[in-house]
Amino acid sequence: MRLAKSPTNINKCRILEFFRLIPWKKQNHAYSLKSFGAHTWSIIFLYLYQLPISPSWMNSRKVIFVLTDSWVQAFFVLTTGINSAYVLGYSDAIMVHLGWIAGVVGLIAATALSLYASILVAKIHELDGKRHIRYRDLAGYIYGKKGFYTVWILQYLNLFMFNIGFVILGGSALKDVYGLFSDKNAPKLSYCNLIAGLVCFLFAIMVPHLSALGAWLGLSAVLSSIYIIVAIAISIKDGTSSSARDYSIPGTSVGKIFLTIGAISNLVVPFNTGMIPEIQATIRAPVVGNMVKALCVQFTIGDLPMFAVMFCGYWAYGSSASSYLLDNASGPVWAKALANIAAFLQSIISFHIFACPSYEYLDTTFGFKASGLRLQKLSLRVGLRGGYLVVISVIAVLLPFIEDFIGLIGSVCVLPLTFVIPHHLYMMATKKKLSSLQKLWHWLNVIFFGVLSVAATVESVRLIVIDSKDYKIFGD
Repeated sequence: MRLAKSPTNINKCRILEFFRLIPWKKQNHAYSLKSFGAHTWSIIFLYLYQLPISPSWMNSRKVIFVLTDSWVQAFFVLTTGINSAYVLGYSDAIMVHLGWIAGVVGLIAATALSLYASILVAKIHELDGKRHIRYRDLAGYIYGKKGFYTVWILQYLNLFMFNIGFVILGGSALKDVYGLFSDKNAPKLSYCNLIAGLVCFLFAIMVPHLSALGAWLGLSAVLSSIYIIVAIAISIKDGTSSSARDYSIPGTSVGKIFLTIGAISNLVVPFNTGMIPEIQATIRAPVVGNMVKALCVQFTIGDLPMFAVMFCGYWAYGSSASSYLLDNASGPVWAKALANIAAFLQSIISFHIFACPSYEYLDTTFGFKASGLRLQKLSLRVGLRGGYLVVISVIAVLLPFIEDFIGLIGSVCVLPLTFVIPHHLYMMATKKKLSSLQKLWHWLNVIFFGVLSVAATVESVRLIVIDSKDYKIFGD
């Protein structure tokens, strides 16, 4: 729904939407009211009071808002992102550089701390009777204009870099499928990345927004199950048939220090929660309770497949685990082909989830209703989303280093968005209710993860520079 700028017009829009939400029933060619249940009242109440009359820089007058999704759909959105094809790279990005003890303990700690920080953001979704349906709007309400733009930049940079990784993952899967059936004239990874970007573009035209994914989320769960089961099964097979495995941490003494810092940063990448308010905006009331429920199920049950792939891959291949685990697999051709195809398709769906906030920004900025199907509307969608995907695909071709991108995402974006900002936001929003000990706890998190973010960023940039020296554009 697009709202006008003045408070009067905003109130008119709210009143009109109020009548739209009322549960009418048709009887004898006339319409009358059904009985109002608690659920109906909660939806109407939340909608009427959800949109604060905010400064123009918060852009809250242009909103694509959905209040009907269940917490289960929110859970599927979360689990689709966490159990995406990125799980095939975590054995190398995390376990190889930390080893068994530090890797397992670090992952358990990262899971608990990420869940806690995500719940903090979910709890302040509603402040002073107003819903803040975007991360940047929440930051703007608490910090002001500078906070709004800081989070805006970090969030979109996070989603942008994650999507570059999804294109690279999709291209890697396509290249592996071709290589399974032919050793001659294998396409270069850069060309496969372009094909993956094209498929992402076609999917973006078909599915207008996050809530419209619907059955695609179920398909994504099936696809994730396929490559996860195949990766686990082949890893166990390869591990049992090989008695000699090297678990030593590779690199020189100095290199190990940098790689360990990068791996610690990588620990939080699987739990990327840089769009909690956007997901929370799509679910029905009670929004805080339902979001917390989705988060708790995700961080307990939803993480198990990722852990299984990560640990089985490292157990089977040790320090030689590849940045794309299926490259190590030596199972039957049909199983590897099935897993790679599933990984490719799931990367397309995951790309769309992480691209939706960017699409929504483009849609609202240019006054385009994403669900429109008329030729003019469709042409605008093609132009806007096509331009976004062209930029991402070109970068994926120029710098196809998936492990390096995982590290850069974690250091530059995930650490600030998932740990630093949530703790400080929560302190600012509830500072009068917190004890001195609670404030100290939040400040320790802010300082520790802030320092870690800076150190890990230096390491990630160092790795990209090193890898870029030996890479040729449109190389393999």
